[in-house]
Amino acid sequence: MKRSMYCLALIVTVASLFFINVNLFASETDDRIESSAKQSYVFKTYLMGDDIKIQSMDGAVALTGTVSEESHKSLARETVSSLPGVKSVDNKLEVKGEAPAVNTDAWLITKVKSALLFHRSVSATETEVLAKDGTVTLRGKATSMAQKNLATEYARDVEGVKAVNNEMTVSTAAMKPGKKTMDGKTMGKKVDAVTESVDDASITALVKTTLLFHRSTSAINTTVVTKKGVVELGGKARNAAERNLATKLVSDVYGVKRVVNTMIVQ
Repeated sequence: MKRSMYCLALIVTVASLFFINVNLFASETDDRIESSAKQSYVFKTYLMGDDIKIQSMDGAVALTGTVSEESHKSLARETVSSLPGVKSVDNKLEVKGEAPAVNTDAWLITKVKSALLFHRSVSATETEVLAKDGTVTLRGKATSMAQKNLATEYARDVEGVKAVNNEMTVSTAAMKPGKKTMDGKTMGKKVDAVTESVDDASITALVKTTLLFHRSTSAINTTVVTKKGVVELGGKARNAAERNLATKLVSDVYGVKRVVNTMIVQ
């Protein structure tokens, strides 16, 4: 009898220790998820002005608070979804103020600005975007004709854009080392330095969002996996041109070191 009670007590003790360890592990994972999200490149760079609260419980993350624009909602969700240990994301973020009506010029301006923002070969902060009846006008400074042409190409491929007038001036003086951009960042620093500072979850989020903005690529049919800055694209492409464009667009996203495109042409 005593032996049976001793065994039962031992089992209860072991079980209690097991559940305590499981709960401690889950708590540590939740803390790490919340901390990693807040310290991610996306949250510290693009979402720093938003009021976002992150709460994780056993890997189920809830996002609450407010953001300045609609694209920030998906950017926050994609970043958190890509963090290790995250099982699901309940995105309850709300947009402050009144969002531009779909298919209006204001809506189109927001989309073009966002499309340019994540590419390192164009300067979104030095580019003014105007729109009227679907025709987009770009103004500001470009460091080279290649940069100017690339801005035109990226803007033209945004869903809803009918035509692009690029009035940007080409000035090499605009990119002298040490000069500050409109967002306070120093120009002329090596791209490698930026690349090294971007975490994989942020890269995945930026890539998915970039593909979503461009009409020639299909973010819905594309899978994105990032490991140490190397992005692997999977899924289906409508044709070879779409597959090649996806590689080109993703290669120019901040933080991407290399692109491995395994997409299948339908």
